[in-house]
Amino acid sequence: MARLGVFVCHCGANIRRTVDVERVKEFANDLPGVVLSEDYPYLCSAPGQRMVEEAIKEKGLTGVVVAACSPHLHEPTFRGASAEAGLNPYLCEMANIREQCSWVHSNGVLATDKACDIVATMVEKVKRNQPLEPIEVPVQRGALVVGAGVAGIRAALDIANAGYPVTLVEKQSSIGGNMARLSETFPTLDCSQCILTPLMVQVSRHPNIELLTYSEVEEVSGYVGNFKIRIKKKPRYIIEDLCTGCDDCVPVCPVTLPNEFDMNLAWRKAIHIPFAQAVPAIYTLDAENCINSNLESESGDYRVLACEACALACGPDAIDF
Repeated sequence: MARLGVFVCHCGANIRRTVDVERVKEFANDLPGVVLSEDYPYLCSAPGQRMVEEAIKEKGLTGVVVAACSPHLHEPTFRGASAEAGLNPYLCEMANIREQCSWVHSNGVLATDKACDIVATMVEKVKRNQPLEPIEVPVQRGALVVGAGVAGIRAALDIANAGYPVTLVEKQSSIGGNMARLSETFPTLDCSQCILTPLMVQVSRHPNIELLTYSEVEEVSGYVGNFKIRIKKKPRYIIEDLCTGCDDCVPVCPVTLPNEFDMNLAWRKAIHIPFAQAVPAIYTLDAENCINSNLESESGDYRVLACEACALACGPDAIDF
């Protein structure tokens, strides 16, 4: 048999000026399972918490509802008081009659009616609550940062500098994001690249950061502290360890296209690097726009014949297309 206590807080005048706390208390007292209903000017104060603790012990309460402010503010307070009195803290619930009633309604009658409904709802919830105990689970001591604009770069560096491994994923072929497109930054008109480029270089050289460019998150599973992430890395058609960024492949490429990095106001080749300060400084071959022809072989398979101009010009033989 449930033996519940309901405690209604005035929150000074924050709740009392709009909500009739006496009516809420009397309403709660008539709810099935409620054996005690009290109101108090400041339940979060030391005397208020002491009143809750003493009531739990004296009345043998099996559950508590505190009608007061948001649970984000004082749920830990009252669950702590419940635990001090020997009640499982998860059998204590907050009914938010401040942010959801007194602060958002000017009609006192309707605000009080709503407060009564919220209290009744939380009383029924507490009846169905089960005692819980916190558990410890192993946590993967690392982080995934998705997006390597200036915010993602800064986040990755902060985590990595704290000693934790970081995987930084960026869908474009270079990190930097939109800030890399700017010449000055607001409001001081400082040089954008003067701020961004050193951070990009730090990311690429940091021993705690694994940088995955031209990659996208495909699947997320697991739970907080133990996520499993599937990442798809798109092909550059360049052997990254061999590419020196010499630029010999660009002049010989016969394909000219609008440059997306420059908002299509400039031009690039099918094999390109997005901008001069790109990190990593590795070229990407735009396979969709490369000159090629799909020829069907006798076996029914397709093979791609490219012009191979870039491959012939590449001294390190880094083209893999």
